[in-house]
Amino acid sequence: MFRKSIGEFEGILLAEKKDSKSGAAIHMMFMRFDICVIWINSSARVVDKRIAKRWKPFYIPGAPAKYILETHANRYADFSVGDQIKIENL
Repeated sequence: MFRKSIGEFEGILLAEKKDSKSGAAIHMMFMRFDICVIWINSSARVVDKRIAKRWKPFYIPGAPAKYILETHANRYADFSVGDQIKIENL
């Protein structure tokens, strides 16, 4: 929040304690730019993805997720629902 932009190859990986739809929800309040959001379950599979628009109240994944990857909107096409993701150093 409060940043003016994000680099195309930058992002943040948020981790919840367990797979959940409500626990993996995000909000876009105070965001100045749109982002790509990738929801990943505890089996490291992409379960949903969206372009999150700035100032929209909230986004909830279509399936339970443990990880939320927030990155540049241009990265949307790099991920598909069902993709296996490798997460290192957690």
